[in-house]
Amino acid sequence: MTNYHLARLNYSSMLPLSGYLPDHHWIHPWLLQSMDILLVLALTYFVMLIAQERRTMWMIRGLIVIMVTTFITRILGLTFLSFVLEKLVLGAAVAMAVIFQSEFRGFLENLGQGKIKKLIEPPRYSKSKSDNVIDEIIDAVKELSQNRTGAIIVLETNSSIDDRDFVNPGINLDAKVSREILQTIFQTTTLLHDGAVIINGSRITAAAAVLPLSTKKTLSGKLGTRHRAAMGMTERVSHCLCIVVSEETGSISLAEKGKLDRPLTGSKLKELLENKLDSKYVEPVPSNIGRWSR
Repeated sequence: MTNYHLARLNYSSMLPLSGYLPDHHWIHPWLLQSMDILLVLALTYFVMLIAQERRTMWMIRGLIVIMVTTFITRILGLTFLSFVLEKLVLGAAVAMAVIFQSEFRGFLENLGQGKIKKLIEPPRYSKSKSDNVIDEIIDAVKELSQNRTGAIIVLETNSSIDDRDFVNPGINLDAKVSREILQTIFQTTTLLHDGAVIINGSRITAAAAVLPLSTKKTLSGKLGTRHRAAMGMTERVSHCLCIVVSEETGSISLAEKGKLDRPLTGSKLKELLENKLDSKYVEPVPSNIGRWSR
């Protein structure tokens, strides 16, 4: 027996629980690696359950991709690339901890208080919350229509619109959707009235955005610039809707995928928005089977 084994034996004999700790050397290395991977996947899934925002999910998925790539490069023996990716994973983890420090603080508080059920419980979105956002938009559009104030509102449905899809993305805002703010923006005395308002969920993300005009040559000559811009925007970007209020007649229109639905009443517009924005504004709480499958 070598000196190393003697020293290790003497050290292990000093531990009070050394006789009770199981020896895992009989476990096959591939089984240990499989358990390691499953535990990492379980931890990742647990973190994704805590994440409540779509962009947060994207960041977590990006981190997962880097981690999987690091594991593959380590198996293939790409030492330098594996070293670089390991540092990138560490930097990404630190960056996420800084960006989502409030979420991590809440996670640690719930974990310390033993509120495990609260951690894994998915966020619930009530229908009334969605209706409130749509109602605010409808109320603003009806007021603008009655006053014959021109307006164009872009509603993002499935994902955010790339700035390159705009002629000019406008002025960045981060305001909660409300009837008063929408009416104020489109008043002719304000600096932001000339252009489109961009809405993502319950937030107004930008104003005074310039949209691309439709390239169709068969459009009616009665359509103004706002209607052509709404059609052009929905032609270029399929995952958005455009609400248009005519300045000349006060009529309400809704553009989708290059097609214009007009004229609309306030109640009809609300019905269309509830049907088309349901998947964007209200996320149904999945069952346990659906949650695990995702």
